[in-house]
Amino acid sequence: MNNSSTTTNSTTINGGVSTPAVGLKTYFKTPEGRYNLHSEKSHPSALLHFSHGKSVSQVTLVNLKEKTASSTPTSSSGYSATSSVRSAAAKLLGTNNGGRALSFVGVNGANKAVAAATKTASLGASSNGGNLPITNFYGKGMYIIYNVGDTLYISDLNSQEKDPIKSIHFANSNPICHTFNPEANDGHDLLIGLNSGDVYTVSLRQQLQDIGKKLVGAQHYNKDGSVNNSRCTSVAWVPQGNGVFVVAHADGNLYMYEKGKDATVDSSFPLIKDLTQLSIAHAKSSKSNPIARWHICQGSINRIAFSTDGTHLAVVGRDGFLRVFDYHKEQLVCGGKSYYGAILCCAWSMDGKYILTGGEDDLVQVWSMEDRKVIAWGEGHNSWVSGVAFDPYWSPPSSDSTGENVMYRFGSVGQDTQLLLWDFSMDEIVVPLRRCPPGGSPTYSTGSQSAQWDSVVPLGSLQPAPSMRDVPKLSPLVAHRVYSEPLSDLVFTQQSILTACREGHVKVWTRPVSFETILADSESPLSAKEKLPIPSSSGFDSK
Repeated sequence: MNNSSTTTNSTTINGGVSTPAVGLKTYFKTPEGRYNLHSEKSHPSALLHFSHGKSVSQVTLVNLKEKTASSTPTSSSGYSATSSVRSAAAKLLGTNNGGRALSFVGVNGANKAVAAATKTASLGASSNGGNLPITNFYGKGMYIIYNVGDTLYISDLNSQEKDPIKSIHFANSNPICHTFNPEANDGHDLLIGLNSGDVYTVSLRQQLQDIGKKLVGAQHYNKDGSVNNSRCTSVAWVPQGNGVFVVAHADGNLYMYEKGKDATVDSSFPLIKDLTQLSIAHAKSSKSNPIARWHICQGSINRIAFSTDGTHLAVVGRDGFLRVFDYHKEQLVCGGKSYYGAILCCAWSMDGKYILTGGEDDLVQVWSMEDRKVIAWGEGHNSWVSGVAFDPYWSPPSSDSTGENVMYRFGSVGQDTQLLLWDFSMDEIVVPLRRCPPGGSPTYSTGSQSAQWDSVVPLGSLQPAPSMRDVPKLSPLVAHRVYSEPLSDLVFTQQSILTACREGHVKVWTRPVSFETILADSESPLSAKEKLPIPSSSGFDSK
């Protein structure tokens, strides 16, 4: 399917990508053109594999906006740092060429060489400037954050360098999940959840300014498991939530926190009487943090995701159920069971009408908020589906401007090492036939659709798994083997698709668009779809 060139030996691509595995392809084709492998991001080769054990790599995409310098440095250790100091800083961060001009078109600025030199100078100044804040490093650009073992790595999306520009080491636990809030008004925009249950918020810009390998200026929540000592499994900022964020745990609980709020009183919650039932409790005092606990299910919550407007929260877990809540009303809206096994991932469409889920049944399920049930199953993976996402930047060649026939592009990655791309439109779904009674014959008339489509799902109910023959089937548009290891995450950007494998390797696949097209798009008014926040594996970066 969509054959592309195959590498039989170690091949260097664009001067920065090595593909050692036999049989991996360096591009794949879609109806709109060819996606090319631009670069690969990874961890230093000296990283020991045993440290991977308790975490699977997830990816957060960050668009760090320009920040005006608060003041002009008065010390000569600022922008005028010597080239030797700049080189040392670049070496510490694993960057081979801090001032290399880039060929990939991105949003990190036209004069990338100048920006990289400025960044390296600032990092060099950090090692010489003592405790003085660095005000000349703005940090504007697109970055990828990914976790491997006990370390969080930060790479420049638009660079072809393989090694990260920054690594953050956690001594006693592994980072499991993370997400970015571009609207943070106090600088603390990066949210990190650990295997120990501890949670941190930090300023990404501040981390980039510091050449050390520890978090700086962090705010610490659930310290040493004081509230919940089970593993963090997913984190999400509440859209338009004024700094409120949600943390999911492996014991089936969600906790809501207010960023920057010190818990000065007891933050305990009532004992959960029935672990199988939804239970919502609020903090006894306004001075407590977390401010609320939602007990969702018995067993681990695997992923959470907010709709773009923050109205609805999707939760998937080990028990195989998708649950969709009205976040503000704290009510269950709808949900249902997978065909088989746990659900591992979920993602919202940009308009909030559909939810994707994937899991241990090897299926990509499409759920409709209007119908409150599964409306299609995507069949194409040969193993567990570990990541799903809608593509907010894709539009069909002949789009319907009336919006009556909307087509969606979405992607999925799995433990079968494959990236699958799908096109979906309600008008093109073939509704299955009703099961005919003995001696009868089914028809395609509207009144003869399957019981799955006849039934009206009550508000607030969880549906059992439907029969395989009752759900319309989708076939993938593209199936592409990305890596030799199982894949763990998927992110769409305006210029590329990012895929990650569980061993911590991220590949960047450029879209089939020209430089002139990108410039034209950037100079024209954004459509409503393009104005939406960038979705991520954790819901709101909006995970």
